[in-house]
Amino acid sequence: MAERLFGTNGVRGIINRDMTSELALQMGKAIGTVMTGTVVIATDTRVSANMIKAAVSAGIMSVGKDVLDLGVLPTPAIQYFVKTHSSVGGGVMITASHNPPEFNGIKCISADGTEASREEEIEIEETYSKDLPCEAWNKVGKMEAVNGAGEDYIDAVIAKVDAKAIRAAKLTVCLDCANGAAFETSPLLLKKLNVRAITINSNPQGEFPGHESEPEEKNLKDLMMLTKATKSNLGIAHDGDADRCVFVTKDGKFVSGDKSLAILSRYVLSLKKGIVVTPVSSSSLVEEVVIGSGGKLDYTAVGSPVVARRMMETDAVFGGEENGGLIFPEQQYCRDGAMTVAKMLECIVKEGPLNKQIETLPVYYTVKVKIACPNDMKKYVSEYLMNEGPKAKVDNTDGLKLIFDDGWVLARPSGTEPAFRIYSESKKKDVAEARAAEYEKFVKSFLGRE
Repeated sequence: MAERLFGTNGVRGIINRDMTSELALQMGKAIGTVMTGTVVIATDTRVSANMIKAAVSAGIMSVGKDVLDLGVLPTPAIQYFVKTHSSVGGGVMITASHNPPEFNGIKCISADGTEASREEEIEIEETYSKDLPCEAWNKVGKMEAVNGAGEDYIDAVIAKVDAKAIRAAKLTVCLDCANGAAFETSPLLLKKLNVRAITINSNPQGEFPGHESEPEEKNLKDLMMLTKATKSNLGIAHDGDADRCVFVTKDGKFVSGDKSLAILSRYVLSLKKGIVVTPVSSSSLVEEVVIGSGGKLDYTAVGSPVVARRMMETDAVFGGEENGGLIFPEQQYCRDGAMTVAKMLECIVKEGPLNKQIETLPVYYTVKVKIACPNDMKKYVSEYLMNEGPKAKVDNTDGLKLIFDDGWVLARPSGTEPAFRIYSESKKKDVAEARAAEYEKFVKSFLGRE
């Protein structure tokens, strides 16, 4: 059986320790062997981006496939390019998304623009483990640089929203791109929508000197202060590869991904009734809002490819994750940061300021804990919790979800880093906090940390 290389979102590791040029070269050969037709490649802004791109591209070309290099782009922009160019066989995004700058990764994209399915990843992993022959000197692939993919992507986003209404509103926003892949595309989107943008961390600096690229509250203090101080209508923050987006209200309050998912679910359902898809890690807030808006909620395992494929199967009207990764099927079946920005702008123009909309949501308290856990211990932690944890109604859709009368706890191994995640939720803050602490102690005790 081939070694498992792919996590929840691609192959990731620390540069020159786990993610080496040798691994990237062999991955390129495997990808070029499996994908039919020309392969598209792009990167985020990490320091190691060109090193990994060069190695992957060399591998692809060595087995006879051509490469189109789109340069630095958000992940959804390369996905849109692949989706709209039938002559290409798939794509590769060089990114580690929200991980620290010493990480990088290889994310594969199917010919339809969606993230590679697990079946496609298995085929690449099995091919990777083989001795792959290279083509003769006169049959190796060529590499061509392609310009303009970012603007084409932004124009497609604008075509999917009420641009006229947004332009007429003359909004002002603060934008934090985490010095990542959206440093050009998101300012361009706002300019084309006649939105005044005050930008921070919008330079292509792969060391993330502004803040860590995970768009969570502790990393967005500057954006929160700036949004309030400038009396902007909205604060916007991307992760490193800009497939995700979270928001800050005009009064400088951080908006969790669950809340923006709920608000946009309600807005989408006001326009078209149907199914909304989200992982089991999402707040019950989303379910309450979706059902209250005349929709139906469908739960999946964690991971945007899983959500996207369930959306395709059920013809869902909307979907997304609690981390700010939202999927708009009218644009494409993948997490899309720019589309999220545009749709939220439309939503506040039509439905009122974000802070006022949040006041209408039911209140739930969610506590999230991340515990360092070696990858080879994840399976044993899961088994321990299953056998020894407190008794409750069990949902095994992804990890271990225990459902109580007054809330739930989800314990699951991270698919992107050596960590174990605990989610605890209740309408009572003290209950959510107590359960999160209980399960954190449980896991740490098993790992010998306390």
